Amino acid sequence: MVTEGKTSIRPLGDRVVLKPKSREEVTRSGIVLPDTAKEKPQEATVFAVGPGQLSEDGKRLPLDVQEGQTVLYAKYAGTEVKLDGQEYLIVKAADILAIIG
Repeated sequence: MVTEGKTSIRPLGDRVVLKPKSREEVTRSGIVLPDTAKEKPQEATVFAVGPGQLSEDGKRLPLDVQEGQTVLYAKYAGTEVKLDGQEYLIVKAADILAIIG
């Protein structure tokens, strides 16, 4: 379980809570992009990690990611949630495509 300010999130099973990185609102040429024109970011920081999925014999399978890592995730993955004014994305571990860095 991770706590940030008043927010406390503990994902279950093989779920991971991500904090998406915000995109620039101004292009390199100085054009300001409205929210409707922005692409959803696919890069995020891992905020919290669940305990892992149970195998058929009842053992926990650990996840490949750890809190604080920067990851790339599938474009339409997960469920967006907003807690204490912060936006988070809850995804299955399989929706995480790569670890950056």
